[in-house]
Amino acid sequence: MTATARRSRLSSEREAELYQAVIDLVREVGYEALTMDAVAARSRSSKATLYRQWQGKPQLVAAAMRHTAPVAMQHIDTGSLRGDLHELARQLGSAAAKDTVFLSAIGHAVQQNADLAAALREMLVEPERAVLDGLLQRAVDRGEVRADAAAAEFFAHMLLGALPSRKILEDRFADADYMIRYVDAVVLPALRNS
Repeated sequence: MTATARRSRLSSEREAELYQAVIDLVREVGYEALTMDAVAARSRSSKATLYRQWQGKPQLVAAAMRHTAPVAMQHIDTGSLRGDLHELARQLGSAAAKDTVFLSAIGHAVQQNADLAAALREMLVEPERAVLDGLLQRAVDRGEVRADAAAAEFFAHMLLGALPSRKILEDRFADADYMIRYVDAVVLPALRNS
C-alpha cells in the first residue's frame, strides 16, 4: 500500500489489527529491534497516530499485550474458590503453549528496559493482580479461606509461577490438565491450611 492509504484514526477493528501487527513484529524481530516505523508500515497507520495514542514503544507493546491477552480473568466468578481456580487453570493452560516466542522476547526485554517493565506493570500486571486479589477476597468473604492465610501473600506467585517453571523443569507446557492438578495439590491446600 502507498503512503496515501495510511489512516490517522483507528476504529476498534483497526486498533485490533494494529495490536496484532505489534505482536507479530515482536515475534519476528524481537522487542529491541521493533520500531514505530515498522509498526506504522505494517498496520498502515501514521507514526503520528501511534505516538498520539501511545507515548512510545513500551506503552504500545503493553497495550497490545493487554488487548490480545488470551486469559479473561475478570470474567471468572463461579461462586467457589475451587471453581474459579479451575476455570482460571483451564484458561491459563490452554494459552500456555500459544506464544512462547513472543513471551520469551518480552521477558528478555523487560530485564533490559525499565520503561517497558513499568508499562507492563501498569497496563497488564497490576490490573491482573487486582483481579486475582478480588478472586481471593471473594473466597475470604465466603469463608473458604481465612483472611490472615499466610499463603495469600504468595497467591499470584504460586498460580502464575507454575507456567514457566514446568517448561524450564520438564520441557513441557503447563497445560490445562497440569494446571488443574497443580491448583488442587498446591494452591488450594496452601490457601486453606496456612
